[in-house]
Amino acid sequence: MNIVILGSGAWGTALALSFSGRHGVTLWGRDAHFLKTLESTRLNSRYLPKHPLPPHLVIEGHLPRALAQAELAVVAVPVAGLRETLTQVAHQQPNLPVLWACKGFETGSGFLPHQIVAETLSTNISCGVLSGPSFAEEIANGLPAAITLASAGTDFARQTSQALHGHRLRIYSSSDVVGVELAGALKNVIAIAAGLSDGLNLGYNARAALITRGLAEIARLGVAVGGRIETFMGLSGLGDLVLTCTGALSRNYRVGLALARGESLPAILSGLGHVAEGVTSAAEAYRLARHHEVEMPITEAVRAVLSGELTVHKAVEQLMAREPRSE
Repeated sequence: MNIVILGSGAWGTALALSFSGRHGVTLWGRDAHFLKTLESTRLNSRYLPKHPLPPHLVIEGHLPRALAQAELAVVAVPVAGLRETLTQVAHQQPNLPVLWACKGFETGSGFLPHQIVAETLSTNISCGVLSGPSFAEEIANGLPAAITLASAGTDFARQTSQALHGHRLRIYSSSDVVGVELAGALKNVIAIAAGLSDGLNLGYNARAALITRGLAEIARLGVAVGGRIETFMGLSGLGDLVLTCTGALSRNYRVGLALARGESLPAILSGLGHVAEGVTSAAEAYRLARHHEVEMPITEAVRAVLSGELTVHKAVEQLMAREPRSE
């Protein structure tokens, strides 16, 4: 299969490395100068400096050429760039099947990725979301991982997951697009909370409780907006949540750690070098929860800390002071 990866960041490059052993892969990005350097050095020094690109992986900065021979597009840009990228794809190759591999909400509209897709691509396009517990660094290293491909088209989900499935990157199919996307967005918020907890040295017991109650929040809201409960117990739910709440490679977890140490949010984001989707997702998740009248105390506390309404210590105090209830 000829695959074009749209987005030359860490995740897009990692997917390109993973798929290129079995498929023809072209990697495209917005930054022409960066792509020229990428092509000449065969190394993504900005995001994955330890992983040389194989000679058969094509680097292309001209989108029409990148899309020309593609049988599948995998969009690996942040949610903020998804609408613009899909609009260009729809203009160049309106019938091209598309996967998106971003997590979070669109700022302003509050849309999940599939809602952006619905406004930019034709309704008869085969498309779906790729999500699950997967650090780009480990995928690039060829370490074992398992993720989910969800699509409303069950045949497309099954056939595409089989085509992309490899012995190092296992891909499971699902039809629950809403559940997979919401789990991917909300786990980043809980990961910030986990970083806050660890940064305050609250211990493993506190982290375990936070992950468990965080999963309960995610599932409550997910079911309220149409997701299936089993999705939140699977790879894109519990699996991704555990990874981002415990792994040092998690950007959102590192945001929480730094906040707990007293660093300012602008300084943290400036030094991160990558997008931490949980920072913007917290406010959108809180708004969505209020709309559906779903209680999400951890998410609300993270939102309040990020907005400066609460200090880290005060947020912890409020969470611990909540009335006990049945689980």
